[in-house]
Amino acid sequence: VQFVESGGGLVQPGGSLRLSCTGSGFSFSDAIMTWHRQVQGKAREWVATVAPGGATFYTDSVKGRFTGSRDNTLNTVYLQMNNLKPEDTAVYSCPEYGSTTWGPGTQVIVSA
Repeated sequence: VQFVESGGGLVQPGGSLRLSCTGSGFSFSDAIMTWHRQVQGKAREWVATVAPGGATFYTDSVKGRFTGSRDNTLNTVYLQMNNLKPEDTAVYSCPEYGSTTWGPGTQVIVSA
């Protein structure tokens, strides 16, 4: 099982980024995929869930700003992040729900 995240970077407040995550080694189309984020020294935080059929769920702090989606033909899940805020700064990871395997994550920095 492997997850590879990409798309992070430095963006100004109010800006947008689109994160991607490709999974392998499991049945991606049947998998509940999640996005989590972690700030160094703090606990990991759940951000969003993208169900196999595309239904999405979000933590309150990102509702209306973040949109999760997936392309099962590419084994890829996405997180479109709009109106980014400094408090969104973190390393974002995309494990399958319940997986003990995590990818390296992709760093998002929101700063002026």
